[in-house]
Amino acid sequence: MSGRLCCMVLRLNIDCYGCFRKLRRTLLNMKEIETHLIEKQQCKVSVCGRLRPSDVAINIRKKMNRRVEILEINEVEDEQTEQNQITSQ
Repeated sequence: MSGRLCCMVLRLNIDCYGCFRKLRRTLLNMKEIETHLIEKQQCKVSVCGRLRPSDVAINIRKKMNRRVEILEINEVEDEQTEQNQITSQ
C-alpha cells in the first residue's frame, strides 16, 4: 500500500495508564503510522498512515497481548499519485 493512505479504527481494552503508555509507545515505534489518536474512555484507537491494517492489528496484538478488533477501515487515494496519473496520461 505504498500509494494509498489508510485510516482505521481499532477497539482494544485499555484498563490502566500503564496499558495506555504501552500502546502509545507501540504506535510511536511503528514507522508506517503517521498519526494516531487514543480514546481511553471509549477503548478506541484511530490510526492513519501508509499501512496494511492487518499488519498493524497483529503488531499491536503481539506487543500488548490483548484482543484487537478492527472496527472501520478507510482507504484514501493520495493526491500525489492522482497527479502523477493525470500527468502520465
